[in-house]
Amino acid sequence: MRLTKRFFERAYRCGRTPWDTGITPPEVVAEVSTIEPGRALDMGCGTGTNVLWVVEHGWTAVGVDFSPLAIGSARRKAEGISGAAFVEGDVTRLRRLGVEGPFDLVLDIGCYHGIPPRRRDEYVREVAEVAGPGARMMLYAFGPWLRWPGSTRTREPEIRRRFGAAFELDRVVRGRHPTGSAWFFLRRR
Repeated sequence: MRLTKRFFERAYRCGRTPWDTGITPPEVVAEVSTIEPGRALDMGCGTGTNVLWVVEHGWTAVGVDFSPLAIGSARRKAEGISGAAFVEGDVTRLRRLGVEGPFDLVLDIGCYHGIPPRRRDEYVREVAEVAGPGARMMLYAFGPWLRWPGSTRTREPEIRRRFGAAFELDRVVRGRHPTGSAWFFLRRR
């Protein structure tokens, strides 16, 4: 994980962050518009774009990211905005970071696929612990044809296997850019 963290820190420092578009994905906009506002958690929140978007739409939200530079930027963007909080740390250690549920919505837009496979069960346990009953989760991940530095492939069978005890997979929406990506829509049992 140290190499991955160094990669992201360098990218944030140099301003080369193609994943940080500053725009909330249309899939998130569409899904959130169907849910009564509550508490949201953004795993791998980066500079806070999606945390701030859900807060603007009546939610309270917590963003977690391991990049001090990204969290610093998110906190600056959120100055004077109530309902948004940011925590620097490892998403596989939410309870140790003091992140407590229940959350009604969990967003993961490109975080899970960057976690080493041997640590993904820890991620799922932590998310399951803080997601309230019936909570929705949107997970966007790269699939079988594309790898990002530090990422590994994420496929539907893995999502079903790892999340299946705690979450029901409602649907999968294949991404168009990049090829092989997908949105996984889950609901906490």
